[in-house]
Parts: sequence; C-alpha cells; structure tokens
Amino acid sequence: MSQESYQVIVLGGGPGGYAAAFLAADLGLKVALVEKRVNPGGVCLYEGCIPSKAFLHAAELINESQHAAEWGIEFAPPKIDIDKLRAWKDTKVVKGLTGGLGQLAKARKVKFIQGTGTIQDAHHLQVETAEGPQTLHFEHLVVATGSSPIVLPFLPKSPRVMDSTAALELPDVPARLLVLGGGYIGLEMATVYAALGSKVTVVEMLDSLLAGADADLVKPLQKRIEKKLEAILLKTKVTGAKEQGEELLVSFEGPDGKAFEQTFDRVLVSVGRRPNGRGIGLENTKIELDKQGFIPVNLQRQTVEPSIYAIGDVAGQPMLAHKASHEGRVAVEAIAGHKVAFEPYAIPAVVFTDPEVAWCGLTEREAQAQGRKVEVVKYPWAASGRALTLDRTEGLTKLIVDPETERILGVGIVGKGAGELIAEATLAVEMAALVTDVKLTIHAHPTLSETFMEAAEMYFGQSTHVYKPKRNK
Repeated sequence: MSQESYQVIVLGGGPGGYAAAFLAADLGLKVALVEKRVNPGGVCLYEGCIPSKAFLHAAELINESQHAAEWGIEFAPPKIDIDKLRAWKDTKVVKGLTGGLGQLAKARKVKFIQGTGTIQDAHHLQVETAEGPQTLHFEHLVVATGSSPIVLPFLPKSPRVMDSTAALELPDVPARLLVLGGGYIGLEMATVYAALGSKVTVVEMLDSLLAGADADLVKPLQKRIEKKLEAILLKTKVTGAKEQGEELLVSFEGPDGKAFEQTFDRVLVSVGRRPNGRGIGLENTKIELDKQGFIPVNLQRQTVEPSIYAIGDVAGQPMLAHKASHEGRVAVEAIAGHKVAFEPYAIPAVVFTDPEVAWCGLTEREAQAQGRKVEVVKYPWAASGRALTLDRTEGLTKLIVDPETERILGVGIVGKGAGELIAEATLAVEMAALVTDVKLTIHAHPTLSETFMEAAEMYFGQSTHVYKPKRNK
C-alpha cells in the first residue's frame, strides 16, 4: 500500500473543495484533491445548480415565446427533443465546465485522485481508487463532502419517485408530476417540468412557499406560477404513496385534517438536504457532529482536531455553493498562516424561478423575529421604465434599513434577473453602505438596476418615479 504526503488534502471536489485546492496550490502548497467523480465539480456542477440552470434557461425561452403573443408576436408551439436537450446539458454544459476544472487542476499541479476517502486519524486519509487503496499523509485536511437529498422512508423505492438528481437526468416529461417541497429546488424543478409540458402540482406542509424568504417577495412569484402549475397545495402533508401499474397513488392530509388521494406519473422529492458527515471516518478523530449532523467549526473553519478543517454543506447552513467556495478560501488562508475569518454580513440567496427571488443580509422576517427596529422601503417595478418594456412589472426591490444609522442591513428583490441584481446589493450590505451612498450612485437608464437607486431615493421620499413623501418621525 503506497503512501504519499501532502501539505493540504481536500476531501470532496465541489465548489468549496476545488476552490480550496486551487487556492492552496496558488499559495505554493503541495495539494491533493480527492473526488469520486472523474473531474472536479461536485453536486453543483454535475447534478445540481449548473444543470438545473441550463434547463431553467430552456424553460424561460419556452415561456417567453408564449408570452410574446401578448405583444403581437406569435410562435408555433415548440417541438421539444428531450434527448437533444439532455445531451446539450450533459455535453456542452456539464462536461465543458467539469473538463475545464480538470485542466485547471493540472495547470496548478494539484494532484487529482479519483476515489472515495476515509479519515484514518488526524493525519492520514485512506482513498479507495480503481487501482486499489492508497494511504495519504496530510499536514492539513479540508473536509468538503457536501450534502445529499433527504429521503422520505414512507415513499416506495421506485424509479417513479425521483430526487433532484434523478429529475435533472430528465428521464421523460411526465403528464402529471407531484413536487414534494415548496423550497427553491422544488420550485425550480416545477418551473422546468411545467414549461416542458407536465401538469405540475406542488405540495408544501408549511403555510407558504420559500419559507426563508419574506412574504412580499414570494407573493409575485406565487401569483405568476399559479397560472403555470396545476395546483399549489399549502399546509398539506403527503402521508404515503403506492405504485399502481405505471402510476403512483399518493395520499395527502389537507389543512383541515381531511385525507384525500391523487394519481401522478412521477413524484419529485425536494424536502431538503442532509450533510455528508457520516461514513467518512470522523469517529477516528476528536470531531463529533452536532445535532443537525454538521461538523462544528470556528471562524477559520477549523474543527476541534487542529489539522482538520470543514467547509460547505457539511459545515453548516446555508447550503449554497458560493458560501462553500468562500469558506474554502478562508480555510486555506488560515492554513497558510494568514489572519482571516469567515464572518460575512451578507450571503446572497437566489431562487431561479420565473420571476427570480433574491435576497441578502437581514430579512424583514429575521428582523421581526429578533425584535429589531428597522425601516423597510419598497420600490414597485410598475414604476420602472425598463420593467415596462419587458412587460414584467410584477417585481419589487426592498431595502431593510437601520433607522438610527441609515445603514442598509438587507435587500430583497423579486423580478426578472433578480439573481444578477442582488450582487450590487450584497456589496452594499457587505461594505456597510448607507442609503445615501446608493441614492448618490448614478445608475444607467433604463435598467432594472435603477430600482435599487430609486428604492434608496424612496427612503427619503424623493423617488423620481414614485410620489411617496416621507412622513415626519
């Protein structure tokens, strides 16, 4: 059994893992990246954020072509070649990106080891590869093993019951699809399948979609997708399902406690993800998982075992690729001896539905829960010239402001392109910008980004396109 020694080994090649490995190499460290797939990329690139956005782009094009009829431009109904659509996603998008990452790893002289790693102790990792087991010695290990979809045990083990990974393989376009979970994954996949022709029903046990987002941001989204979906069932539980030939008979419990049944061709389970902290050998170290299954870490992403760090989904919420990437860089800089800490004011969240929903920093919901006094200002996109030219005036841009300092604490946006617009807002929150800073920043006209500036103007009762004088305190 061979043994090689590295200054840094990264276990897991997702957006957090490969960002950590690449930076470690850039800093001159000897690095190995252990990943079970043929190239870096992880769930995000292979079966998560990237392929889902490819399909969401296709869905947007279909929806836009239908919407164009309202402007006097009509297209014939689309002919959808599922095999070609799937091949485009797999070959051009996923393989293109992951293959590029493989080349970047080689260029940086990162030793890429395809296999499954198990921690042996505070300085050794055993990797099962196609050529047999290898034992690697490390000075520092960065655990970036990610998360997996939660499985509901009361559902049958059937190819008709899909998780998000299976759904993104696009096995077919079912006539009737049930989506369990009204979070971002469920709604994004509901958007895709509805555009492709499925009659989609979304069921959510809570009383709202996107439970973490402010209600006023969710409302325009819900209003629009209700027209595209077969049904949205809130405060409703799925209690079971059974196969009946080529169908699934699903049992529900409604908000009134009454039971009912419906038949579907497929069911997509998207009720959340669990961290992959078990089965990787942590029991051979001093590390113990917390009650939620996460690896506890400090501000440098270091565990109680000084030689081991943890980042990304396995190290705590939010489970977002860009949060993992930033944590990976922080961990490596700490390993390199730099003075650094992971303590962002704002981690942006984006739901790539139609319209998109995005927010960063403090939400109105969180402020209320904390009993924190804030001022909230909302700029309606009905007053935006650019939104009018796009025929997408359902949007909203809102600021959460500290009334004492006038610092922007949080921003929420719902509307077309909200995922791109949230970047400026995140920078403003992270840099402790005041409302005046945004008000005085000249934004190009006509753009949707202007809504951020005009929301800042509204705070002072001075928006050019909305007459709403500020009330005296």
